[in-house]
Amino acid sequence: MTYTELPDTSRVWVYTASRQLAEDEQANIQRHLDEFVVKWTAHRQALKAVAEIRNGRFLILAVDESQAGASGCSIDASVHFLQGLGNHFQIDFFDRMTFFADNGEGFLPYSQQEFTAAYESGELTDDSPVVDPLVNSKAQLEASFVKPLKDSWHKRFV
Repeated sequence: MTYTELPDTSRVWVYTASRQLAEDEQANIQRHLDEFVVKWTAHRQALKAVAEIRNGRFLILAVDESQAGASGCSIDASVHFLQGLGNHFQIDFFDRMTFFADNGEGFLPYSQQEFTAAYESGELTDDSPVVDPLVNSKAQLEASFVKPLKDSWHKRFV
């Protein structure tokens, strides 16, 4: 199964890498992800799932829950898998306090303080594209993974 074959209602989790992934790392991590999603189950029922890396930084897990829904245990399994993967590659996939915005040079990471300062200095504007890792469906991922700062939850930090 490929990402494009998933229905728009598929459940999605987005994880951000603590650093930009080199191309060889992306290929290696993708191989691990592919092996995980093939074996991923919920209550001993296989999940129709895919994983992909976008922009060398964003790891996306998606599950078509029409066959079997992701349970608490299966979600825990994915978290433990990603923690192990992160330890192996020395990457933190669980930093939720780093924001990603495009200042004209591509999507760059910002701490909350850096984000606020970049807005105050004019480096970022209301129209600057920001990444919303809180989307939870394929439809939301496609429609609003990247949106203008003024339309995002990030706006409250500037």
